[in-house]
Amino acid sequence: MDAIVVGSGPNGLAAAITLAKAGCAVRVLEAQDTIGGGARSAALTLPGFIHDRCSAIHPLAVGSPFLRSLPLDQHGLQWVHPEVPLAHPLDGGAAVLLHRSVERTSEALGRDGRAYQSLMLPFVDRWEAVLDEFLQPFLHLPRHPWLAARFGLRALLSATSLAGKCFRGEKARALFAGMAAHSFLPLEAPASAAFGLMLGMLGHSVGWPLPRGGAQRISDALAAHLRKLGGTIETGREVSALASLPEADAVLLDLTTWQAARIAGTCVPPRLTDKLAAFPHGPSVFKIDYALDRAIPWTAVECGQAATVHLGGTFEEIAQAEREVARGVVASRPFVLLAQPTLFDPSRAPTGGHIAWAYCHVPRGSASPARTASLAQTSAEITEAIEAQIERFAPGFRRSIIARAISQPHDLQASNANLDGGDISGGASDLWHLLARPFLSSRPYRLGRTQYYLCSSSTPPGGGVHGMCGYHAARCALSSKVRK
Repeated sequence: MDAIVVGSGPNGLAAAITLAKAGCAVRVLEAQDTIGGGARSAALTLPGFIHDRCSAIHPLAVGSPFLRSLPLDQHGLQWVHPEVPLAHPLDGGAAVLLHRSVERTSEALGRDGRAYQSLMLPFVDRWEAVLDEFLQPFLHLPRHPWLAARFGLRALLSATSLAGKCFRGEKARALFAGMAAHSFLPLEAPASAAFGLMLGMLGHSVGWPLPRGGAQRISDALAAHLRKLGGTIETGREVSALASLPEADAVLLDLTTWQAARIAGTCVPPRLTDKLAAFPHGPSVFKIDYALDRAIPWTAVECGQAATVHLGGTFEEIAQAEREVARGVVASRPFVLLAQPTLFDPSRAPTGGHIAWAYCHVPRGSASPARTASLAQTSAEITEAIEAQIERFAPGFRRSIIARAISQPHDLQASNANLDGGDISGGASDLWHLLARPFLSSRPYRLGRTQYYLCSSSTPPGGGVHGMCGYHAARCALSSKVRK
């Protein structure tokens, strides 16, 4: 069987590896000059300061059943585990930490400690089974039905509802809010709790590590393994129409639904093309990469034990920020996700230097080139809002900045067409669009009765560097050919 994979993000490479392992002749076509999609690194600010273009911290990568099955360490991938997976500072110099140990985490949560253990321990103890269940296509026969039901009954709740049922104190509520806000949903939305549960479980079970040398090392290791299996990768090969591709038994698209719709032509049934084009977007991302002359001066010094820091204050403040984004308003006090990799991987900056990676959610189109007159002002306002949140918990941060690289939503799309309008999740992640992703089907990867398959984060199980969308799409393609 001959196969072509369009796009070399983690899902595209995972699909290609799965096909190659099954004996297929595989070619990967990548539009950019470098491979990796959302898992790439570059000197975005100054020479010697190596930043991640999109993803930076990778709990799903180390937890992924597919990626864990590959000998990526033999191709140079090394995981760096900070002492603490996550820190969440609060006003007044306090911070709540998510430790690898559930018990140690709960000790700092006061009266919520026992409730936190009751919530997390059942899933941490069986984390592999939880991932095995929830990194599948969503319409599938449960492999662990009782565990799936137990997790699912909590995951389907809103973060507001679950936190209200479980926690009373500020620390536990804030910690959960920061993790749940990775959903890009208002915290009142159904299924926003799923993200808090999953990321908390991963923090305790596998950590929130970073790849030594940057996210590019994940992609390079996947590519090296693919080549060892006989697959080939061609960069600078933009595909503008499916009809222009060489003949192949299967074509897998590591593209968003909107890209797939644009290049489909007559190769895909029109009713499916329309569904792909109509798939809703999630909010956008506004990102800043910093070159620093010193480590970030956190008021809560324990924040220096974590590579990931959530900045947003209390549950109520984070909920308000995400609510504003959902309403189409740029939050004046946004929830900021920050990574400080060089505290744990000094190879990514010159001696004495550091890097920081920070982003917040913004409404789609809030910093669009179509609004040229207000673009510079909007960019300046969002930059100020992000840095004000950092300064809030690390006074003097601005004095450590020696260079910054601002990535507005359209900049992210320019560097990687899959980040359409700054949407880094492949589309909306609300409950319905997790189930019907990109449409309701037990085989959501195949585009009708054709040889074309979608394998991007626009398919189940959705966003994140885990490769499972590519793996499942490849398995679907292989099984379709067997049935023929």
